Amino acid sequence: MLAAVTAATVGYAGPAAADTGKPAAGAVVTRAGLAPALVAGRGADLGAAEQEAENARSTGTVIGPDRTAYTLPSEASGRSAVKLTPGQYVEFTLPAAANAITVRYSIPDAPGGGGTTAPLDVAVNGRKHSTMTLTSQYSWLYNQYPFSNDPQAGLLHPDWWITECSCVPSATTPAPEIAKPFRPTHFYDEQRLLLGRTYKAGDTVRLTVPQGSKAAWTVIDLLDSELVAAPHVNLAAANVLAFGADPTGRRDSADAIDRAIAFARRVHLPVYLPPGTYQVNRHIVVDDVTIEGAGSWYTIVKGHQVDLATPAPDSSVHTGVGFYGKDAAAGGSRNVHLSGFAIEGDVRERIDTDQVNGIGGAMSDSVIEGLYIHHTKVGLWFDGPMKNLKVTRNVITDQIADGLNFHTGVTDSVVSHNLVRNTGDDGLAMWSEKTADARNTFDHNTVQSPVLANGIAIYGGTDNTVSGNLVADPVREGSAIHVGSRFGAEPFAGHLWITDNTTVRSGTYELNWKIGLGAIWFYALEKDIAADVRVTGDHFLDSTYNAVMVVADWPVKDLYEVTGLHFKDIRVDGTGTSVLSARAAGSADFENVDARNVGAVGVNNCGSFHFTPAGSEFSVTDLGGNDGGTTTGAWLAPWELPNTITCDDRPPVVAPPAPSAW
Repeated sequence: MLAAVTAATVGYAGPAAADTGKPAAGAVVTRAGLAPALVAGRGADLGAAEQEAENARSTGTVIGPDRTAYTLPSEASGRSAVKLTPGQYVEFTLPAAANAITVRYSIPDAPGGGGTTAPLDVAVNGRKHSTMTLTSQYSWLYNQYPFSNDPQAGLLHPDWWITECSCVPSATTPAPEIAKPFRPTHFYDEQRLLLGRTYKAGDTVRLTVPQGSKAAWTVIDLLDSELVAAPHVNLAAANVLAFGADPTGRRDSADAIDRAIAFARRVHLPVYLPPGTYQVNRHIVVDDVTIEGAGSWYTIVKGHQVDLATPAPDSSVHTGVGFYGKDAAAGGSRNVHLSGFAIEGDVRERIDTDQVNGIGGAMSDSVIEGLYIHHTKVGLWFDGPMKNLKVTRNVITDQIADGLNFHTGVTDSVVSHNLVRNTGDDGLAMWSEKTADARNTFDHNTVQSPVLANGIAIYGGTDNTVSGNLVADPVREGSAIHVGSRFGAEPFAGHLWITDNTTVRSGTYELNWKIGLGAIWFYALEKDIAADVRVTGDHFLDSTYNAVMVVADWPVKDLYEVTGLHFKDIRVDGTGTSVLSARAAGSADFENVDARNVGAVGVNNCGSFHFTPAGSEFSVTDLGGNDGGTTTGAWLAPWELPNTITCDDRPPVVAPPAPSAW
């Protein structure tokens, strides 16, 4: 079994500032915990400046780096953060003019679960500005899937394999012997604050835990600062206030918004939600309508999760705030435009049958832009068939499950320039269950810290593209980019382009298999993966284990294979183990793949584990220009080709240095 990956064994990008009593030498701005130059042109650029707390002046304690699941630093951006006790602070220097901040933090759960609240004082240039009320009511999950809010709960599935002891508890380990709380996770939340005026570059923002706080500790992960534009106004629109909506949030405004939508459709006007907080505790059904807010910092649509008296036909037992297109079976919705508001949900547990997503249903020929979606189950979950949807420039954070999922027959659609952070499942996914997703593109998105599963996952489909994305810090049971024949998905067909993406601090430890994954990994579980898959121009930085992994599950290793993989113009800067780990039958070719700081042998080729005299069942073709590698020589050495067995299931992990300019 591999040793736990800790601060001693994993590289860390970025210095930690000790408390010297002197201001930090300028503002240290990062993107996904990296120097911005290392990810130039990749990921979403939404105008916010990210600053990691461990790079700021502080009287607190830097925790991490650590990539071990179920720890506070492992779920932090950059795998490190700052822990404060009452009276301590962390102080950031603004790198540019700003009038708004977002604080990513964690505070303890209540002893019996359900969360707590705690204060955090905000001072600008040494003068107190306000006190934020932090909460852990939407964080801290425990136990086995689909997880519990109760830290003292017994095993949800007593007959499941428990990786911590390699046992079936009901057979060998009584449930009471499992340490509680069992598998704590999903520690972080974030909160936004408008500062009321614009502060200049060089001004300071200090976050202090006041004396007397009931929170034993407060962890600050990062601060995003930005200059928010003035509220958008549309006088030539159906204003929801004219239809009885309450901008104070005291009264439910769902019916008033429905009336505004009905009127707007009759007279062909958009609907406008002026600044305010609007209480909505159910789905707003949208079709052939434009709904504009004043901007996501100013217009907030916020609801409570509501228990249903009887389960809905789709098996939901709750409802809550959300904007939904009509079901695809009813024809779906078309010509929907949603922009410029926040959706604040109230989801604190994972119930997969619940329709408590920020955006849902089917929406063809539609645009969703400039939303902030927070505390829902899934930010945006689309059930097709549907086509021609554009999702752009949204912020999707602190979800219980996925950030966005194209489920079943979504075609000709684009998801671009979105920030997805702290999801409880895949950040962005295409899931071709029953009907293939086709001709879709995930482009220039930033996905950070999915605590379960993958940053970007493609489950089957035809002619799809993943391009220009930045994916950082996946924690467990997945990695940065995943191509999987799983979950009943239709087979891969046509082509899949994976182009010009950057991953960092990925290639996680798979807790069930007890092996390291790849920053990008291909998994043949239910079918062959036999499409034309081209991975071109991607950068795999500081991978905890492998840069690339190809795998078939052991029971099907002789049934399915992965063929037709093409890697070209790739940079691999740091792996704990190998550039390629092949644990399946199939084939791949490599051209101009440059690697450095590789911890183990460049290619770990196990094939399908038959170790025949003819060599591995996974054939590797060198098309030239594959340079660099390990202390043992070039990563794609001639003696490893085309199918030499070089199988080492669990090589020692060698932490690479922090990524640097190529």
